[in-house]
Amino acid sequence: MPRTSLLLLLPFDETLRRLPRVVLGVWLFGVGIAAMVYANLGGPPWDVFHQGVAAKLGLSIGTVIIATGGVLVLAFIPLGEQLGLGTLLNVVLVGVSADVTLACLPAGPSMWTRALLCAAGPVIVAAASGLYLSGGLGPGPRDGLMTGIGRRGFTIWKVRTAIEVGALVIGVLLGGTIGVGTAWFALSIGPLVQFCLQRLTPNR
Repeated sequence: MPRTSLLLLLPFDETLRRLPRVVLGVWLFGVGIAAMVYANLGGPPWDVFHQGVAAKLGLSIGTVIIATGGVLVLAFIPLGEQLGLGTLLNVVLVGVSADVTLACLPAGPSMWTRALLCAAGPVIVAAASGLYLSGGLGPGPRDGLMTGIGRRGFTIWKVRTAIEVGALVIGVLLGGTIGVGTAWFALSIGPLVQFCLQRLTPNR
């Protein structure tokens, strides 16, 4: 169904009511990413991409996350996807949160610490997704790309799979790390996000 406006506009008081959960959600999203990057046991497909680009260009992973999100948001225009305050917060705060979290973590973690953070990463990301998606202030750039393409007549899961696989392959070619964490994230994130959305979506 075509959108009537590129901008998702809500009443000011309703935006303020939803804003804290969205800000918390996008910040926690960055924490979850940082946990998996720090564990170095393989990250989610998009973060393998971010990691590979960061290594090639000598940038922080947070900077690459922000830049990638900005580029993806530009695709909202031809796709007719709605841009909201939550979208912009996602673009900026996830990368900032990832860099801040990584800077606070000590060097040389034990294998047990790495395994624990790898296991916790998808749980944190799912809780974060439940918070910011249920806030209804606009999709994240990667989610918006998926739904925008999906409305062109493509099955959502096929679009999501193609995007994730593409990001993963490019990331590996650029030097990103894959491993057991990548498989764990791929298997767990769907059920975890569904669970968190059901528990964290407030009654409107």
